Amino acid sequence: MRKLLLTTVVFGLVVAARPTPAHADFGLGLFLGEPTGVDFKVGIGNRSGLDIVLGFTTLRDGRDGYGHLTYLVTPLVAQGNAVTVPLRVGIGAALFGSSNNIDVAVRAPFELGLRLRRTPLEFYGELALELIFIDPLDLHVQGGLGFRVYF
Repeated sequence: MRKLLLTTVVFGLVVAARPTPAHADFGLGLFLGEPTGVDFKVGIGNRSGLDIVLGFTTLRDGRDGYGHLTYLVTPLVAQGNAVTVPLRVGIGAALFGSSNNIDVAVRAPFELGLRLRRTPLEFYGELALELIFIDPLDLHVQGGLGFRVYF
Protein backbone atom coordinates (compact mmCIF):
# COMPACT_ATOMS: atom_id res chain seq x y z
CA MET A 1 0.00 0.00 0.00
CA ARG A 2 2.89 2.39 0.73
CA LYS A 3 4.26 1.93 -2.79
CA LEU A 4 0.81 2.66 -4.22
CA LEU A 5 0.46 5.81 -2.12
CA LEU A 6 3.95 7.03 -3.07
CA THR A 7 3.33 6.27 -6.76
CA THR A 8 0.01 8.16 -6.69
CA VAL A 9 1.61 11.22 -5.05
CA VAL A 10 4.56 11.31 -7.48
CA PHE A 11 2.28 10.76 -10.50
CA GLY A 12 -0.06 13.50 -9.30
CA LEU A 13 2.74 16.03 -8.87
CA VAL A 14 4.22 15.26 -12.30
CA VAL A 15 0.86 15.58 -14.05
CA ALA A 16 -0.02 18.75 -12.13
CA ALA A 17 3.21 20.41 -13.27
CA ARG A 18 2.32 20.11 -16.96
CA PRO A 19 0.08 22.79 -18.50
CA THR A 20 -3.47 21.56 -19.17
CA PRO A 21 -6.88 23.17 -18.87
CA ALA A 22 -7.99 23.58 -15.27
CA HIS A 23 -11.48 22.24 -16.06
CA ALA A 24 -11.53 18.51 -16.68
CA ASP A 25 -13.91 15.63 -16.04
CA PHE A 26 -11.72 12.94 -14.46
CA GLY A 27 -9.77 13.30 -11.21
CA LEU A 28 -7.26 10.90 -9.65
CA GLY A 29 -5.94 11.46 -6.16
CA LEU A 30 -5.42 10.35 -2.62
CA PHE A 31 -7.67 10.65 0.44
CA LEU A 32 -6.11 10.44 3.92
CA GLY A 33 -8.18 9.96 7.05
CA GLU A 34 -11.07 7.62 7.63
CA PRO A 35 -11.17 6.07 5.06
CA THR A 36 -7.74 6.21 3.42
CA GLY A 37 -7.32 5.28 -0.20
CA VAL A 38 -7.02 6.13 -3.85
CA ASP A 39 -9.70 8.58 -4.99
CA PHE A 40 -11.32 8.66 -8.45
CA LYS A 41 -13.78 11.44 -9.35
CA VAL A 42 -15.72 11.35 -12.60
CA GLY A 43 -17.72 14.38 -13.71
CA ILE A 44 -21.15 13.42 -15.05
CA GLY A 45 -22.68 16.87 -15.39
CA ASN A 46 -21.94 20.55 -15.01
CA ARG A 47 -22.19 20.39 -11.22
CA SER A 48 -22.34 16.69 -10.42
CA GLY A 49 -20.03 13.71 -10.31
CA LEU A 50 -19.26 10.27 -8.96
CA ASP A 51 -16.59 9.84 -6.30
CA ILE A 52 -14.99 6.41 -5.79
CA VAL A 53 -12.51 5.65 -3.00
CA LEU A 54 -10.77 2.27 -2.71
CA GLY A 55 -8.45 1.56 0.20
CA PHE A 56 -8.64 0.94 3.94
CA THR A 57 -10.95 2.02 6.76
CA THR A 58 -7.97 3.62 8.52
CA LEU A 59 -4.16 3.51 8.54
CA ARG A 60 -4.09 2.29 12.16
CA ASP A 61 -3.57 -1.36 13.05
CA GLY A 62 -6.63 -3.52 12.55
CA ARG A 63 -7.59 -1.80 9.30
CA ASP A 64 -10.09 -3.40 6.96
CA GLY A 65 -10.62 -3.08 3.23
CA TYR A 66 -12.89 -0.23 2.17
CA GLY A 67 -14.67 1.08 -0.92
CA HIS A 68 -17.37 3.65 -1.54
CA LEU A 69 -19.31 5.10 -4.45
CA THR A 70 -20.84 8.52 -3.85
CA TYR A 71 -22.94 10.81 -6.05
CA LEU A 72 -21.83 14.41 -5.44
CA VAL A 73 -23.70 17.62 -6.29
CA THR A 74 -22.09 21.07 -6.19
CA PRO A 75 -24.79 23.58 -5.16
CA LEU A 76 -22.34 26.44 -4.52
CA VAL A 77 -19.01 27.52 -6.04
CA ALA A 78 -17.18 30.57 -4.71
CA GLN A 79 -14.96 32.25 -7.31
CA GLY A 80 -11.53 33.77 -6.67
CA ASN A 81 -8.78 35.07 -8.95
CA ALA A 82 -6.60 31.97 -8.69
CA VAL A 83 -8.98 29.39 -7.19
CA THR A 84 -12.56 28.20 -7.09
CA VAL A 85 -14.03 26.88 -3.86
CA PRO A 86 -16.71 24.25 -4.54
CA LEU A 87 -19.08 23.11 -1.80
CA ARG A 88 -20.33 19.57 -2.46
CA VAL A 89 -22.91 17.35 -0.80
CA GLY A 90 -23.74 13.79 -1.71
CA ILE A 91 -25.25 10.41 -1.07
CA GLY A 92 -23.69 7.01 -1.60
CA ALA A 93 -22.91 3.52 -0.38
CA ALA A 94 -19.87 1.94 1.24
CA LEU A 95 -18.65 -1.65 1.63
CA PHE A 96 -15.92 -2.45 4.15
CA GLY A 97 -14.63 -5.10 6.48
CA SER A 98 -12.54 -8.23 6.48
CA SER A 99 -13.03 -11.14 4.09
CA ASN A 100 -15.34 -12.94 6.54
CA ASN A 101 -17.29 -9.91 7.81
CA ILE A 102 -18.50 -7.36 5.23
CA ASP A 103 -20.45 -4.29 6.37
CA VAL A 104 -22.74 -2.17 4.19
CA ALA A 105 -23.40 1.50 4.86
CA VAL A 106 -25.11 4.54 3.42
CA ARG A 107 -22.96 7.66 3.54
CA ALA A 108 -23.77 11.35 3.22
CA PRO A 109 -20.66 13.51 2.71
CA PHE A 110 -20.10 17.25 2.96
CA GLU A 111 -17.02 18.31 0.96
CA LEU A 112 -15.22 21.66 0.65
CA GLY A 113 -12.63 21.98 -2.11
CA LEU A 114 -9.93 24.41 -3.18
CA ARG A 115 -9.46 24.01 -6.94
CA LEU A 116 -6.62 25.85 -8.66
CA ARG A 117 -7.60 27.67 -11.87
CA ARG A 118 -4.31 27.43 -13.79
CA THR A 119 -3.32 23.94 -12.70
CA PRO A 120 -5.62 20.90 -12.79
CA LEU A 121 -5.21 20.31 -9.05
CA GLU A 122 -7.73 20.34 -6.20
CA PHE A 123 -7.26 20.03 -2.44
CA TYR A 124 -10.33 19.14 -0.38
CA GLY A 125 -11.64 18.17 3.01
CA GLU A 126 -14.62 15.94 3.71
CA LEU A 127 -16.89 15.03 6.61
CA ALA A 128 -19.43 12.26 6.11
CA LEU A 129 -22.13 10.59 8.15
CA GLU A 130 -22.12 6.83 7.65
CA LEU A 131 -25.08 4.67 8.67
CA ILE A 132 -24.03 1.01 8.95
CA PHE A 133 -26.86 -1.46 8.29
CA ILE A 134 -25.46 -4.87 9.17
CA ASP A 135 -25.37 -6.05 12.79
CA PRO A 136 -25.62 -3.75 14.65
CA LEU A 137 -27.20 -0.60 13.18
CA ASP A 138 -24.65 2.14 13.89
CA LEU A 139 -23.84 5.74 12.91
CA HIS A 140 -20.24 6.87 12.34
CA VAL A 141 -18.60 10.13 11.31
CA GLN A 142 -15.83 9.88 8.72
CA GLY A 143 -13.46 12.60 7.63
CA GLY A 144 -10.15 13.49 6.12
CA LEU A 145 -8.18 15.50 3.59
CA GLY A 146 -7.29 14.74 0.02
CA PHE A 147 -6.13 15.97 -3.34
CA ARG A 148 -7.06 15.23 -6.95
CA VAL A 149 -5.27 15.83 -10.23
CA TYR A 150 -7.72 16.39 -13.10
CA PHE A 151 -7.29 15.12 -16.67
